[in-house]
Amino acid sequence: MVCNGYAKMTFLALDVGNTRLKWAQFDSFNPQAKLLGQGAVFLENIDHLGEEVWKHLPVPSRMLGCIVAGEAIRRRVEEQLEVWDLEPQWIVPSSAEAGLTNGYEYPTRLGADRWVAMIGALAHHRARLLGAQQRPMVVVMVGTAVTVDAVDATGHFMGGLILPGHGIMLRALESGTAGLHVPTGEVKTFPTNTSDALTSGGTYAIAGAIEQMVQHLRARTGAEPLCMITGGAGWKMEPYLSTPFELIDGLIFDGILHTASLRFNSK
Repeated sequence: MVCNGYAKMTFLALDVGNTRLKWAQFDSFNPQAKLLGQGAVFLENIDHLGEEVWKHLPVPSRMLGCIVAGEAIRRRVEEQLEVWDLEPQWIVPSSAEAGLTNGYEYPTRLGADRWVAMIGALAHHRARLLGAQQRPMVVVMVGTAVTVDAVDATGHFMGGLILPGHGIMLRALESGTAGLHVPTGEVKTFPTNTSDALTSGGTYAIAGAIEQMVQHLRARTGAEPLCMITGGAGWKMEPYLSTPFELIDGLIFDGILHTASLRFNSK
């Protein structure tokens, strides 16, 4: 969706993952900003964004992005931003930002998408406390890869899991095992064919990682964790989790907006 004819200077948020670039344009860089337009393209198609899609958008006054796709992709994205002569700014994980502290052994090596999603989840939680005590959280992203991260009740990132997404699991089995080149199946309790067995195995592996982290965090903190799930394939997990959770589309954009409001409004 693209909204044309908007005269006010706007804010552009970018989420550049391993498979796709997602963009969203807002009327300001505040958590309550109005969404004006959004879209997504596969990384192989980003070289035409500036001349085809973005040139029709209102000129952003600021941009802030999150990228995990590597240096070469970052340069290609920045070339597309030249349509506006816009200075690229990217979120890099640090020891602390936006109320979140980083417990990773080497903080800057944490994936930027994980960091930003946790900032978004923390902002969501704190905005709805209404005087209640803050709770620990498990923040899950289900995409090309799956990440399952734990945040305690003080906003401290304690650590997390990384595992393959559905597609990577299937391709790994197909490439490493003879006779497994089969179509995607359905999730079954007791699969009776190879397609269903592969799809069910991957789905329950992800569900197990999520529920295991919830148990670990509950045992460590003595409190019942919240669980927030996001990512392009997050909806696939909804029927297969026994732990309560909230599915939040665009959690990374929420984190980018919250970070931008703190960075840009303080200048």
